[in-house]
Amino acid sequence: MITVSKEDYLKSILEAETEGETVISARLAHLLKVSPPAVTMALRRLKKDGLVRVGAKGEVSLTAAGRKIARHLTLRHHLIERMLSEMFGMEWWKVHDEAERLEHAVSPDFEAKLLAKLGSAGACPHGNLSEMESSASRRHRGLVLLAEAEVDTPYIISGIYERDRGLLEFLEHRGIRPGAKLKVIERNYDQTLTLTTQKGSVSLGPAASERVWLSPATHSRNEHARRS
Repeated sequence: MITVSKEDYLKSILEAETEGETVISARLAHLLKVSPPAVTMALRRLKKDGLVRVGAKGEVSLTAAGRKIARHLTLRHHLIERMLSEMFGMEWWKVHDEAERLEHAVSPDFEAKLLAKLGSAGACPHGNLSEMESSASRRHRGLVLLAEAEVDTPYIISGIYERDRGLLEFLEHRGIRPGAKLKVIERNYDQTLTLTTQKGSVSLGPAASERVWLSPATHSRNEHARRS
């Protein structure tokens, strides 16, 4: 039986893998806000169920069966976020936490209705696709991190790391949200950036600028033209 707890572990492992991390117990304890002994017990059960592998050095990876469950939960989360935003008008920076609570309660029938209504191709309110993307995949699509953006070049915000409510609110107050335009005016010696957004001139440190993906404004216009 796949419990809520098991689903949460599998999705967290997939998230960490996608971000290029070597997944170990300590990382899972941090992501899930649980104790190390609780992680050890959970991994033991998941391994017994054939959903994860644990290497000789403690590195954790998903089996094919575990990855299938994690991807399914990720799609369901994505659909709920879009439902909350597109159908109910919830603010983009609130929907992740709400979807975390709802994703385990959605029935297969309701999920099918959401999929038929919304489709799987659209981006969520944070600008991210239904399938978790690695940094390499985003770069292949022509995206760049805000931390690496060229000075005095116009960009459009493509996607934002969504699993930190405090960060999302911080960015919202500074006019940094998916679809918004910005330009880096200055890169300072300590890697803080001075930006112009619709809120005016704002400063951003590396902890935030490394969580925001941008599309060059010309690239975005060309993409829009191809889709029209």
